[in-house]
Amino acid sequence: QVELAESGGGSVQTGGSLRLSCLASGVTYSAHCMAWFRQTTGKERETVAYWNRYAGSMFADSVKGRFTISHDNAKNTLYLQMNSLKPEDTGMYYCAAARTSLCSLDSRNYDYWGQGTQVTVSS
Repeated sequence: QVELAESGGGSVQTGGSLRLSCLASGVTYSAHCMAWFRQTTGKERETVAYWNRYAGSMFADSVKGRFTISHDNAKNTLYLQMNSLKPEDTGMYYCAAARTSLCSLDSRNYDYWGQGTQVTVSS
């Protein structure tokens, strides 16, 4: 059974950094695409990035060059390093996993979701 748990959110000022963690139990990185989404109240859930072991990572244009993904197999943890944060990066960040290694920008591609961790960037 796949379970995802995010952590690492918080409040920072513009230009600051945060590293989000997704503890992914029951996930085999060779078999699952992993993704990060974010959502702000009143807006649709937005793809931030996705990653699989074979194709590597993809980032939304809005975060490209500022965010990176890494993983630690021994800890079953996926990380989202967020640098040069902007107020528009504010939102609830969710980790998601698909049943297959196929990745997509579409949130419907993902079958497992964490509870989210809040990121707030103040100007």
